[in-house]
Amino acid sequence: MTRQLHLNAFLMNTGHHEASWRLPESDPYAHVDLAHYVRLARVAERGTFDSLFLADGPQLWNNLAQRPAGALEPLTLLTALATATEHIGLIATASTSYNSPYNLARKFASLDIISGGRAGWNIVTTAGAEAARNFGLDAEPAHAERYARAAEFLDVALKLWDSWEDDAIVADKAAGVWGDDAKIHPPRHRGTYFSVEGALNVPRSPQGYPLLVQAGSSEDGKHFAARYAEAVFTAQQTIEDARAFYADLKARTAAAGRDPDHIKVLPGIVPVIGSTEAEARAAEQLLEDHIVYTHGVGRLESLLQLEPGVLELDAQLPDDLPSEDAVEGAKSRYTLVVELARRERLTVRQLIGRLGGGRGHLTFAGTPEQVADAVETWFTQGAADGFNIMPPVLPSGLDAFVDHVVPILRARGLLRGEYGPRRTLRERYGLPRPANQYTARENALV
Repeated sequence: MTRQLHLNAFLMNTGHHEASWRLPESDPYAHVDLAHYVRLARVAERGTFDSLFLADGPQLWNNLAQRPAGALEPLTLLTALATATEHIGLIATASTSYNSPYNLARKFASLDIISGGRAGWNIVTTAGAEAARNFGLDAEPAHAERYARAAEFLDVALKLWDSWEDDAIVADKAAGVWGDDAKIHPPRHRGTYFSVEGALNVPRSPQGYPLLVQAGSSEDGKHFAARYAEAVFTAQQTIEDARAFYADLKARTAAAGRDPDHIKVLPGIVPVIGSTEAEARAAEQLLEDHIVYTHGVGRLESLLQLEPGVLELDAQLPDDLPSEDAVEGAKSRYTLVVELARRERLTVRQLIGRLGGGRGHLTFAGTPEQVADAVETWFTQGAADGFNIMPPVLPSGLDAFVDHVVPILRARGLLRGEYGPRRTLRERYGLPRPANQYTARENALV
């Protein structure tokens, strides 16, 4: 069988472009409208996407003037979407810095059971002092410490998901035996960051545990991904950078003792689609014309860890920016933005325009054939296993991709025409169901 693209729909209120909410077609209240997300999920399912994804963070994003702010809690929203869809995977972002393993493991196991094995967890360590202050901290923990906590968090979560063997439920009515206590394995974990004693109070879910997704591309992030991740959402501006990241991550995964095919690399792409190239460019320009640049300056200064008022719209970035080593926030996105600005000698105004559509992800304007060509080139030339599709405007951008790009990808044999017999998210991504670590250990001792 021909290698198949993996497509994930990254859904963000009125679209990924920061000015999308200002277009006549957009609903400024879509970010809290369940019907809006149900419609989007069903469109992505019509396009036979593997999954959809909701970003999240434990703080109020943006200032209220800039764009729709705040978001419904993703695990709650995805539970509702699980009842409105049948096939598509449901991936939620949740932080290891500001959650506890027991509660979060229980929530994801519950979503996996309710959805019939379609849950995924986008694991984030959460950068930014704003979030830290919402949890009683004066400043965000150091970058390396956040990843150390995340590693222990994952180890505990995996123990919890495996704390029930698959056949722990006996359901023997005649004997009056509902379950087998010998097949329950309390973690009894004592570590640096967590102390977790008892077994999960939810049985082992259809997938064993949710698909593990990760989005960091720093050195710490890549090390973490090679150890745990099964899909990686990443951002690159050029195919050369994407190929280098892809090869590096696959090599790291192999060095960690894992099958490199068991980690899928999905760069983000913001497709601006028109019936002609000129129409696509005009749509792109319309969005850029609606950017309020004063909002963008403040956001860029925050990303670059600069004091307010340092950046000038019609000047290039200052020469004396902090080094990546000095950045404790989103290291990989910091590097991408600075390298983009330096490489193309962009003014701050031009840089804000470039970031307005996807915050550093590749923005591509063109016809459906040109978008399909770009996707195919990256997919076949060692830069991606699939793509994180980030429509600039919703719902129209997702409609355009499904109605006009998906048929081309199917005609080229790159994308399935229907879902077929595979039902769980892991099966869609070509991944095995993980063995229970306690059962595997007992079998090894026999």
